[in-house]
Amino acid sequence: MLINSVSVRNLARAAAVLTTAVAMAVTVAPLSGTAQAREAVSGSLGFSGEPGEFVSDGQAQEFTAGSVEMFDVSGPTNENAAGVTIVTPEGKRWSLLLQAPEGQKLTDGATYTGASRWPYAQPEDPKLEFGADDRWCNNSTGSFTISHISYGPYGYIRELDATFEQYCNGSAVPLRGEVHARTAEPPAELAIGLNLDPEGTIDTKSGQVTVGGSATCNKPARISLSGLVYQTQKSGEAVGRYEDEIVDCAPGEPVPWKVTIPVTAMEPGTDFRPGTATLRGFGKADDRDYPVTVNAGDNTSQITLVRS
Repeated sequence: MLINSVSVRNLARAAAVLTTAVAMAVTVAPLSGTAQAREAVSGSLGFSGEPGEFVSDGQAQEFTAGSVEMFDVSGPTNENAAGVTIVTPEGKRWSLLLQAPEGQKLTDGATYTGASRWPYAQPEDPKLEFGADDRWCNNSTGSFTISHISYGPYGYIRELDATFEQYCNGSAVPLRGEVHARTAEPPAELAIGLNLDPEGTIDTKSGQVTVGGSATCNKPARISLSGLVYQTQKSGEAVGRYEDEIVDCAPGEPVPWKVTIPVTAMEPGTDFRPGTATLRGFGKADDRDYPVTVNAGDNTSQITLVRS
């Protein structure tokens, strides 16, 4: 089997992502909320330290997007922090975390002093962490300045420019660095819709009721449907429920769906009859680009049940 260089690069990147996720959980402070990682389309991370500085080993280095296996930018939905992860062609992983005090957002032009690393930083302190696989401080102090940061939906970091200074393990020798990153234009937020057919069917022998409609979306989504049908009768009210019915939606034309409600999913003691009934339908789907679940709302319509 022939494997081209792109495939090798993708495999290496996938392995690096997994390794980074595991290591970050141990070495770097957890980001509040759900962090999103996006590959930078352009940017650089550079740093230098004087002789005796532990993390840099007294060397200057710079990494640029496109020349490394990974150059990812991540941030939580509350816009409180920014993280950068770089994996070199040799497989070495560098990680940077810049985080505002708890309850604050990273702000253009702001300088955060008295920063330290997790778990020593208090909630009111900013957090700064920078290191590599074998070059992490046990404790550190420092400061950083957010020259510019811009966001897309749900904490998606579109642009980041920052400088930082870190003192490792009580040393008076600083490491100084700067990061510049641009990610792709953020994807559209998911929007879904749910329509209900005005007519359903009833199998008078089995008692099963079938209802349907159509779903719409502005980008691919797996929509989970739930709902109920009820019909007021002289002897009471017939009620049938359905849930966890999946529609694979693609943008463009509405995607039809049908659900058959068996007798076992109906309230005992009543049966549906041909005639007018009420259908309530709900739909929800996870946005594949953002950490959010989107709802189609409460859709209610009068329908007519006819014999199948």
